[in-house]
Formats: sequence, structure tokens, C-alpha cells
Amino acid sequence: MYIIKVKGVAKIPDYVQLRDDKFTLLAYFRVDRPEKSLEKIGLADRYDYIMGIVKELPFGKILKLEL
Repeated sequence: MYIIKVKGVAKIPDYVQLRDDKFTLLAYFRVDRPEKSLEKIGLADRYDYIMGIVKELPFGKILKLEL
């Protein structure tokens, strides 16, 4: 799985994308509201781990997650 943090502009907030190994979009959520999206794809138990990475990840960088 891959994670990408996208910088928002003006009134558009920052977003996070989670993609599978074929780079298919699994989740797309606001940085400040990840709960529903993570729950929907079955990663609610990994919330702290994923959000810890999101906080450290620079915008535009793609990072491979090992879950």
C-alpha cells in the first residue's frame, strides 16, 4: 500500500491518498478527518500508525506502507 499527502490550496484542505500495489485509489480523505475513510477500508485499528506517518510525510512524497 502507498500513501501520498496532497497540499491543498486556498480554501481546499490538505488530503491523503491511500493506494494499493497496483496504484488503485483505496481512500481519499482530509488530513483532519480520516476516521470514516480508514474505517470504511478496514484500517481503523491502524489509525495511530497511519496518522503518525501522515504528520511526518512531506507533501507530494509517495511512501510505501507495510501493513
